[in-house]
Amino acid sequence: DLFKYAKDLKADALVTGHYVSRIQNNNCANMYRAKDLNRDQSYFLFSTTQEQLDYLRFPLGEIDKSETRSIAEKLKLNVATKPDSQDICFVPDGNYAKVIERLRPGAWEPGEILDLNGKVIGQHEGIVNSTVGQRRGLGVAAEHPLYVIKVDPERRQVIAGPRSALEKTELKVSAVNWIGPGDAPPSQLRVGVKIRSTSTADACVIRYVDDSWVVIFDEPQLGIAPGQAAVFYDGDRVLGGGWIQREG
Repeated sequence: DLFKYAKDLKADALVTGHYVSRIQNNNCANMYRAKDLNRDQSYFLFSTTQEQLDYLRFPLGEIDKSETRSIAEKLKLNVATKPDSQDICFVPDGNYAKVIERLRPGAWEPGEILDLNGKVIGQHEGIVNSTVGQRRGLGVAAEHPLYVIKVDPERRQVIAGPRSALEKTELKVSAVNWIGPGDAPPSQLRVGVKIRSTSTADACVIRYVDDSWVVIFDEPQLGIAPGQAAVFYDGDRVLGGGWIQREG
C-alpha cells in the first residue's frame, strides 16, 4: 500500500527503516544483509520484488544501531533512547498464541500426541502450543527426551520423537520469489539457505524438480518447520526465497 501511495504521489523513492542494504550494480538494485548483522532483517524481506527494490531505499542498512541512536539524539527525536523490542509490531505484548487464536480458532482445540509409530502417548491442549523442534512443555513422560517432530493441523495431532528424528537434509520450497541475477534461478544452483531468522545461511544445492524447488543441504538440519521461510543467499546477497512445504 505504501509503495502504491508513494508512486501516486510521484515520489522519487520510498524510504524504510529496515536493517538491510541495497546496492546498485549495472542499473539494477540488489539486496544485501545489513552491515550490523545482529540487526539484519533481510530474511524477512525475501519476497520483495525487483520493481519494489528498484524504488526502495534502506539508509539504516549501512550503519549500526548505536549510530542510529546517535543521529536520533542529535535530531532530538523522542525515540532516541527507546528500549529495543524483539516483538513483531502487530504483536506488541509478545502473545503470538492470541493472534493465532483469532486467525485460526481450531488451533486451540485439544488433540492427540503420537509417537513415530502412530501410537497415542499423550494429549495436547491445542497445536498452537507446539512448534517443530520444541522439547519442553509436551507433558509426556518418556525414557528419553521427546521433541516435536511434526504438527498435523488437519488431524490436530502432534508427532513426537527423539532428537535424531529432527535431522533432515532436504526440504521443498513453494512460491519462490527471485531477486538474484537473471529473471529466474537456474535449474540447479549452489547457495546458502536460512530456514529461520536467527540461523546461519547453511550450504546447500537448490534444484527445480517436478514444479517445485528442492533444497539439499550439505549437513543435516534440525527442526525444519513447514510454513517458515527458506531464504537463499550468495554470501551477503539475498537471492530470494519461498515457503517451506509440509510433507505428505
